[in-house]
Amino acid sequence: MGPNYLDERIMKIFIVIYLIFSSLNSYADDVAAGRAKADTACALCHGVNGLSTLPNAPNLAGQQAIYVVEQLRNYRSGKRQNEVMNMIAKNLTDSEISHLGAWFSAIKVSVETP
Repeated sequence: MGPNYLDERIMKIFIVIYLIFSSLNSYADDVAAGRAKADTACALCHGVNGLSTLPNAPNLAGQQAIYVVEQLRNYRSGKRQNEVMNMIAKNLTDSEISHLGAWFSAIKVSVETP
C-alpha cells in the first residue's frame, strides 16, 4: 500500500460524492419537470399540488412515485380504464410519466387533527 493506493481511494471517494450529488440534481430536475407537466395536465382535476377538490378525483400529493408511474402506464396501455385518464395518459411519454411520479411523491402532506 504505497502512495498510489491512497490516491486511488481519494479518487474513488470523490467519484462517489460526485455521483451522489449529480443524481440529486437529476431528481430535482425530474421534480421540476413533473410539476410543470402536472400544472398543465393534472391540476384541473387533481388540484394544484395534487390536492383535489373534486369528489371523483383522488389526491395525488404524497403518493409513491412507483404507484403514480404504474397507474399512468396502465391508463396509457388501456389496462386500467377511465375515459379521461386514458385520453390524457396516451399522450404522455415515459419521461413525462417518470417526472410526474417524482413530482407527486415529492409533495409533503401533513394531516392536522381538530
